[in-house]
Amino acid sequence: MTTTGADHATAVTGPWWWSRWRSAVLDGALALVSALECGAEGIPFARDAGVPLSAGIVFGLLAGSVLLLRRKWPIAVVLVSIAITPAQMGFLMGIVGLYTLAAAELPRRIIVALAGMSLLGTMIVTFVRVKQDMARGDLTLGDWFVPFAAVTTSLGLTAPPLLLGLYVGARRRLMESLRERADSLERELQLLAERAEERAEWARGEERTRIAREMHDVVAHRVSLMVVHAAALQAVARKDPEKAVRNAALVGDMGRQALTELREMLGVLRSGESVQRRTASSASSAAVPLAAVGVAAAVAASRVAEEEGPWLSELEELIGQSAAAGMAVDLSVEGEVRSYAVQIEQTAYRVVQEALTNVHKHAAGAKTHVRLAHRGVEIAMQVENEPPPEPASAASVRLPSGGNGLVGMRERVLGLGGVFVSGPTDAGGFRVSAVIPAV
Repeated sequence: MTTTGADHATAVTGPWWWSRWRSAVLDGALALVSALECGAEGIPFARDAGVPLSAGIVFGLLAGSVLLLRRKWPIAVVLVSIAITPAQMGFLMGIVGLYTLAAAELPRRIIVALAGMSLLGTMIVTFVRVKQDMARGDLTLGDWFVPFAAVTTSLGLTAPPLLLGLYVGARRRLMESLRERADSLERELQLLAERAEERAEWARGEERTRIAREMHDVVAHRVSLMVVHAAALQAVARKDPEKAVRNAALVGDMGRQALTELREMLGVLRSGESVQRRTASSASSAAVPLAAVGVAAAVAASRVAEEEGPWLSELEELIGQSAAAGMAVDLSVEGEVRSYAVQIEQTAYRVVQEALTNVHKHAAGAKTHVRLAHRGVEIAMQVENEPPPEPASAASVRLPSGGNGLVGMRERVLGLGGVFVSGPTDAGGFRVSAVIPAV
């Protein structure tokens, strides 16, 4: 960062009120020269005033050394230079004092007032001195020279240091403003970088959740049906060989479908990761950020889902698979069947699919009712199962439950601005209801 404001206060390395040693040395040198000048000019001042010569020299040395305080008290330096102007000393102190005063961050009215006093004092002293010289015969020019010399001398000793100080002060304030703006911009960039990192972390979490939800919805239903069919196959293998063969064929079909969908999902992830690796390798050898992989995977997964479904028109096939696994399930459709946006159809399908999967897991053999209602501005779905005939049947199948099904359904429905409700029924079953806006 640049050194401005509070940072500048901690960067002071000079003695006393000086920010740097170089400034202290410069002011000390100027004060020494000013003291020698005033001391030398104190000799004629002592003769004209009728005071001891040593007193005039000491007075000049003390008055000239006041220039050492120009950075701390520039007003005092200018006032001292104005006060000793009648003694015709302190020209260097007056010039440097006016420059420092104009360059300092002081109100303009103070600068103008002191500059005017210095101008007027120098003009009067010069006018009187030139008038005396002409009266003594040292100067033989006309009377016009007296005001001309007074005006030009006073302007020459006042205007240049004043204008230069104003310019340097304005430039210094401009540079300080630019440094402060640069610091502010740097802080804003750091804040934006921190926020970008927070957003990237949030995006990574969102993509992990989304990928996990997609994997759960795609695979869990197929695998659950496979487990149900495998349990049925084990039960009827010796009693009914033909039914065992049919169940074995269903298990094989379900396994192939699950494997196909799983391979598609993994292929999407690999393709997204390979793209990000090629991009990162061309730019640098750094590792691929998980957020970039997640974004690419999510985009690819959305593209695959848009091309391959699932669609609401496949609900009958989905229910048929559950019926083939031994579930007594019926489907009722209300309203005029029509097509919806891709995300709406996919979400409605996944809600029904996951609800049926939960019935297989927790209420095997229970009669299940699936209702789908096409309304004007929304689509509603409900999956309700009755109490299972044998409470231990679910345990016999031994289907594991991760507790993510209802959470995933709720996230999907709420993400589209819908309403999701689930819970047990008074009859001892379970009901899952969802309403999704059709627009």
